[in-house]
Amino acid sequence: MKVLIIEDENAAARRLEKLLTELDPAILVLEKLDTVEMAVTWLQSNPQPDLIFLDIHLADGSSFDIFEHVSITCPVIFTTAYDEYALQAFKVNAVDYLLKPIKNSELAAALEKYKQVFGAAKNADYSSLLDSLRRQEGSNHLRRMLIRFGSAIKLVDMADAAYFYTKDKITFLVVRSTGKRFPVDYPLDKLAIMLDPGTFFRINRQFIVNVVAIKEMHPYSKSRVKVDLDPPIDLETIVSTERSAEFKKWLVGEKAG
Repeated sequence: MKVLIIEDENAAARRLEKLLTELDPAILVLEKLDTVEMAVTWLQSNPQPDLIFLDIHLADGSSFDIFEHVSITCPVIFTTAYDEYALQAFKVNAVDYLLKPIKNSELAAALEKYKQVFGAAKNADYSSLLDSLRRQEGSNHLRRMLIRFGSAIKLVDMADAAYFYTKDKITFLVVRSTGKRFPVDYPLDKLAIMLDPGTFFRINRQFIVNVVAIKEMHPYSKSRVKVDLDPPIDLETIVSTERSAEFKKWLVGEKAG
C-alpha cells in the first residue's frame, strides 16, 4: 500500500509513519509534505497513492484548499488536533478521521476500515464532504486549548487568551485573567488559521492579539498603530505597515482580507 502523509508537524508526521510501518510492513510512505502548496505540486506531478493521511490545518492554509486545485480520487483519512472541527460532517459522509495524538488502536481500526470500505473503490467523491465542511468552517474555530506545563495540564478558553507571541522561536500564550504566560505547541502561522478572525488579529509577525486585550492605541510612523496590551508586555507591539489597513477594518467589525 502506497501512502502519502500531509502533515505540518514534523514530529507527528514521523510518528505516523512509524506507526503505519509497525502495523503493516508492506506500507510504503511515498512522501511527507507539510504545506498546501507542496501537496498540490506533488499531486499534480505524481500518480495518486492508495491512501492519503491529511491534516486539516497546514502551515500555509486549510487542507481543503488542496481539493480546489487537484482532483483527489483516492481515499483520505483526515487528522485533526481537536475534536470540535466539523466532525459530524465526516460521520455523515462516511470518511474516516483520527484525533491527534493518534493512537495505535485507532489507526489500526482506520486502516481496517480503509481495506473493507475503500479497498475496492477506484474513485472517491469528496464534493459532498467539502460542501458540508465549508458551511461549518466559519463556526468551528478553536475554542479551548490544552497546555502542558511541568507535570500539569491546563485548559484555557480562547475567550481568556489575551494574545499569542513568539520569542526565541517559542510561541507563548498570555492569559487575560491571570497575566501568566505558557508555551504552546502551535506556530503563529497555524494559530492564525485556527483562531476566530473576528476576535483575533495578527498585528505583525510576532503577535496575534485578542480584541479585548487592546487597552490603548497610538498613531505611529508610516501610518502604523502602536498597541498597548493588557496584560502588558515588554516587547514592541506595533501593527505592521502591510497590516494596518486591515487592522483598522477589523477593529470596527469589517472582515479582514
